[in-house]
Amino acid sequence: MPMLMSGDGGNQRAGQAGDSGPVGAVHQREWRGAWVIAAHGSYDMHTTPPLADALDSAVRKHPKVILDASGIDFADSSFLNLLIVAHQTGTLRVAAPPAQLRRLFEITGTDTVLEVRETVHDAAAS
Repeated sequence: MPMLMSGDGGNQRAGQAGDSGPVGAVHQREWRGAWVIAAHGSYDMHTTPPLADALDSAVRKHPKVILDASGIDFADSSFLNLLIVAHQTGTLRVAAPPAQLRRLFEITGTDTVLEVRETVHDAAAS
């Protein structure tokens, strides 16, 4: 499918026709003995590769990895698959997912597989 690119106050956006979510952005840091990856924006099969690379590298190098999902505004099955693979590879906790993402976890049963916490602090402490 063709990708649409448009500007939004200087920020690049990409997506399918009718999709207005921002392209995913990934920021990483060490915090309280855990490696935290903060994901922001939309994640689908076109935008997950940077997050996939970050998670794959992190779960192989760090004993505790936390995905701060508070900034995610859209995710599809490719995102869910990415989380399951990371969880199977190492120790992954998903922190602060927004209501829409929590609902996706519940509908798909992913919430029974992943370790989901309310906050990054809770994820680091567990």
